[in-house]
Amino acid sequence: MKATGIVRRIDDLGRVVVPKEIRRTLRIREGDPLEIFTDKNGEIILKKYSPIGELGVFAQQYADATAQILGCAVCVCDRDQIVAVAGAPKKELLGKSLHKELEEAINDRESILARKGEKKFIKITGTGDNEYAGQIVQTIICEGDAIGAVVLLGKEGEKPVGEVEQKAAVIAANFLAKQMEG
Repeated sequence: MKATGIVRRIDDLGRVVVPKEIRRTLRIREGDPLEIFTDKNGEIILKKYSPIGELGVFAQQYADATAQILGCAVCVCDRDQIVAVAGAPKKELLGKSLHKELEEAINDRESILARKGEKKFIKITGTGDNEYAGQIVQTIICEGDAIGAVVLLGKEGEKPVGEVEQKAAVIAANFLAKQMEG
């Protein structure tokens, strides 16, 4: 654990303010859920809660099956990072923070089908995803909240991603949302 040198008091309602600098660094926004952990030394640990992260193994299996059938890279992400990757080198994308463009697409509940060079083609992580020629982004909406996205990426020279792949992304996003609700 890393000390920040910041000390805060608990108010009469039991609240503690997380400083703006820490919220900005850890990309914690107003309304974001935090998990609370304690350890035997009396430490309290706050961790950003990722509902998609709870489905990590399941999301990976779904990404594996989808990538195998469609023949393109499939990623499942929460609002901050990619939590499952199939059909692409994992170290290139898995665990990487989302680019602001993808964050905004999720927040705006967008559905994107674009090819490189088109205006609506967005950056996924800012690194490593520039080699892809086509993309599909489908927001996962659970109980009215945008909680992540299913992203399909097609490489140059391979079968381009199109309407069939977009429908598969819609199915995947809806299925993962139902798993979160159930």
